[in-house]
Amino acid sequence: MSTSPKPAIEIPRTGLRSGFTPLESLDLTTDDPGYFGPSSISWRVHNDPAAVVGGVRALLLQSLHPDIMLSFEQVTDVRDDPWGRLSRTSRYVNAVTYSTRAEVDVTAARVRRIHAALGLDDPEWLLWVHCGAVNSWLDAHRRSGAPMTDAEADQYVREQVKAAELIGCTVADVPVTSAELDQYLDMMRSRLDVVPETREAARGLVWPPMEPKIEWLTPARPAWTVIALTGFGLLPRWGRRMFALPGLPTTDLQANISARALRTTLLAIPESRRTNPHLAAARIRLGMANYEPPAETPAAKAS
Repeated sequence: MSTSPKPAIEIPRTGLRSGFTPLESLDLTTDDPGYFGPSSISWRVHNDPAAVVGGVRALLLQSLHPDIMLSFEQVTDVRDDPWGRLSRTSRYVNAVTYSTRAEVDVTAARVRRIHAALGLDDPEWLLWVHCGAVNSWLDAHRRSGAPMTDAEADQYVREQVKAAELIGCTVADVPVTSAELDQYLDMMRSRLDVVPETREAARGLVWPPMEPKIEWLTPARPAWTVIALTGFGLLPRWGRRMFALPGLPTTDLQANISARALRTTLLAIPESRRTNPHLAAARIRLGMANYEPPAETPAAKAS
């Protein structure tokens, strides 16, 4: 018995944060929303332009744990390949957020094996990395002017407990509200320090290597410098002081203004050009290929 051929799937273009994951390699047919789904706060936060600055802030905050940095420096090439680290981190976060549960389980298991092989699977270290990332995405999202209520902030933190579990954290230790997250960071302050490896990682993040044709013929260098310095400015005051940077209220205000300006600039880029392939694949699977983001209301913009 003959069957009609399956209609071809139109694959949308992907842009700024596409990393190195071909869209064709992802599940485009399984009707599975993944661990979070379109109605989650995680989908919204991780696809917002503010996530770029939040990711930089997260790497800077995470680097303040000296034990992690000393071990990380010994077993990775982060000093020689900062772009690779950024790309791999972004790809993993997007996969966990938007992929099917089967895809996420495979991806997370592979990362756990790598961490175990490198001796980077200490649950306390994983918890610090998780909390630093969640706090940073949340902080950057709200301070850049993206709409979010306190209840939605707590929901985001609760949703991300699943991400912590997938990476190997002890679930009972993971904060479930933004207040608990802040308390955890305060508790950790006495254990943090800026060691030479921290400064080297920060230096590589602010001034990463670029191909000459990109550095001199495109605005990539000044644009990235603004993003990196804004990430520094969004750090907690005590974090900036550890890096010997101003820990003043005026610095917070300047960082807020810079974050809002960056988000506004990136929002001007068509949504289809800044959608990562994992989200694009999810929209195809769930019949959302013609998705249009809702317009922000004046009230939301002002929140």
